[in-house]
Parts: sequence; structure tokens; C-alpha cells
Amino acid sequence: MATKRTTGVLDLEACCPAIGDAPLAESEARELARAFAALSDPARLRILSMLASAEAGEICACDLVAPVGRSQPTVSHHLKVLSEAGLITGDKRGRWVWYRAVPERLAQLRDALA
Repeated sequence: MATKRTTGVLDLEACCPAIGDAPLAESEARELARAFAALSDPARLRILSMLASAEAGEICACDLVAPVGRSQPTVSHHLKVLSEAGLITGDKRGRWVWYRAVPERLAQLRDALA
């Protein structure tokens, strides 16, 4: 049975088998669709790619605006969507939030497609 995480995102390891293993239950399909929908925007996909490949393991939100080519409010919106999908996490330090990818969550999505 699926368990909730503090982020409000279901733990895919507990809920979602690989798509080719067996037909997905409605709840499993809904959770996977939510995560993949977060990746359906090119700006969000670029942000996730930047965070996942960051040498320091994290990037300040302020350093994402120029490379993404979107306004700060738009970047903040995309970060919120990725965060709500459990793909990234952030820590507020002073005025800024530093974000990092959640490798386990990315692995869960990859494994679901395997």
C-alpha cells in the first residue's frame, strides 16, 4: 500500500511498479502522471537538469533566472511545481532558497519506465 511522505507525494517505491510489469492501478497511474506532468514543460525540464547536474549539488534560485530565460516569478512557479512533484527540494537561507534534485525520486521515475 502507498505511504505519504511529508512532501505530500506518494512514495513511488511503495506504490508504483514498472509500467511493463503489470497494469497500473488508477492511484499508481495518477501519481506517475503527476510526476511526469511536472516534467512536461521545457523550462522545468531544464531547471531539473541544471539541478541534477550541479557540481555543488545545489543551486540558488537566484542563479536559475538568467539561464532559464524566464522572469523570477515564472522560475519560482516552475520550482514550486517541481517541488510539489517531489522532484526537487529546497532550503531557505536568508532571502534565497537553494534547490537540489531528489535523486531517489528521479530513479523511481526511471524505474517505472523500465
